Amino acid sequence: MNTTDQNKTDKFYFRLVLIVSIIVFVAVIILNRKIIPRPDVIPSFTYFLPKLNAFINGTCSILLLLSLYFIKRKEIAKHKTINIITFLLSSVFLVSYIMYHYLAEETKFPIDNPLRSLYLFILITHIILAATVLPMILLSFYYGLQMNIVKHKKLVRFAFPIWLYVTITGVVVYLMISPFYPI
Repeated sequence: MNTTDQNKTDKFYFRLVLIVSIIVFVAVIILNRKIIPRPDVIPSFTYFLPKLNAFINGTCSILLLLSLYFIKRKEIAKHKTINIITFLLSSVFLVSYIMYHYLAEETKFPIDNPLRSLYLFILITHIILAATVLPMILLSFYYGLQMNIVKHKKLVRFAFPIWLYVTITGVVVYLMISPFYPI
């Protein structure tokens, strides 16, 4: 593929990543704000979803560290496989997260709890960075799958630590809020 065609393809994927990221962001806000009415009967599996999400986040944290380990050893095939698995798990997480926040009432961390400020700091940084990292992850995958190592490395330098922080703080947020879930 010549440079002009590659630039057109890159622009197309950049726009696609931007559109997907905006759609996901808007969907999370709409469903979290209960703009779309919830069903009258909440499925029984709903209250299992936060535990599943924490498990997926924890697994993704481990996989991201394994991915780093393999790329440092120049084991590119293993690095790529682990990243694809991590990406797929994160996609399952996103669907599960959106479902939970659509179906369930919001659980609030108690105002009088001495850990509330810490919880809110972790939660807010987690949310902001989760929204920020999605387009970086998508573009990193695109560049990695295209074997455009220079662009992939430049982007992953920022995307990796943010994605790792988001997956780890996802588990921390769950552990901090889980005692206050209704079930």
